[in-house]
Amino acid sequence: MTDTAGRRSAAVWAAGGWIAGVLVLLVTLPLAAGDRLPDRLATHWSAGSGEPDSSMPLWAATFFPALVWVLLAAVVVLALWRTRGSGGGAGGWVGATLGFSGVTLLGTQVAIVQANLDHAHWREADSVTGWVIATLVAAVAVGVAALLAGGRAPAPVPAAAGPTMEIPAGQRFVWLSRTSNRWLLATAAVSGVVAVAAVVAAVGGLVGSGAAGIAAPFALTSVLVLGCSSVQARVTEKGLEVGLGPWRWPARRWSAESLDSARVETRTAAQVGGWGYRLSGLGTTVMLRAGECLVIRTRNGKDFAVSVDDAERGAALLNSLIRDSLTRQGASG
Repeated sequence: MTDTAGRRSAAVWAAGGWIAGVLVLLVTLPLAAGDRLPDRLATHWSAGSGEPDSSMPLWAATFFPALVWVLLAAVVVLALWRTRGSGGGAGGWVGATLGFSGVTLLGTQVAIVQANLDHAHWREADSVTGWVIATLVAAVAVGVAALLAGGRAPAPVPAAAGPTMEIPAGQRFVWLSRTSNRWLLATAAVSGVVAVAAVVAAVGGLVGSGAAGIAAPFALTSVLVLGCSSVQARVTEKGLEVGLGPWRWPARRWSAESLDSARVETRTAAQVGGWGYRLSGLGTTVMLRAGECLVIRTRNGKDFAVSVDDAERGAALLNSLIRDSLTRQGASG
């Protein structure tokens, strides 16, 4: 077994152990203290007064966080499986995601159990402000540590000569390519459905009013993931424009004068640290599917890549624009 394969195997076992350990703790913590807890547990506290304002039965408070953890771990494992054999820096984003989420869920579960301990009714539960702050600090620290321990992506490759294309003088042109990721679209849809369901259930009186607070993080997740689930790249006489999401906003633009070169490069999610808008040792990448990417290098030496089809034609047009721009600058000088 090579050294790289050995490290990958150890990382897989570590991730599996972490997933299983967090799951066991999430379930056993409330069950072990069941005889000291009320029938319903306070699970939400008012942001203003700090008093408990919503509750769940003991079984729900036990298994709901466990279900969230299982679903999250399944999504991460599926994403990792789809990028198997690619090498690169997958360990960083896997460790950061599992580390941050696991510590957050565990800290929340500990806070809920501790706040409800030895109280006859859930409305008598103690404040959890201190626990929440400590949990967030610990979760961020673990996530950052896991990201750094996951290793850095390879250094950017030297700019290679990219394809070119002859553009007749005075001819107008446009190159357009779009890509979407069905897994990210599905994640955005599921998160949106959960947010809507939580609001409807709270308004309809099916659950406590505090349960509506669950909608906020899921709604935010839905919007953010949707914004990174599709991308459009367009090359015109003005240069390159890359728009994110169904509304093509936010968008980034580069004029030909600001670019040094354009090329086509094969990249995978593992190499750039995951799906969506990624920052890594390879620069910035909008990664929605593995394979050919349009890669530009700016005059200040930074790389930006976007995974779109027909990347070679886009690079050829950009290189022609860059060449014409240099020619004009030389003539004017």
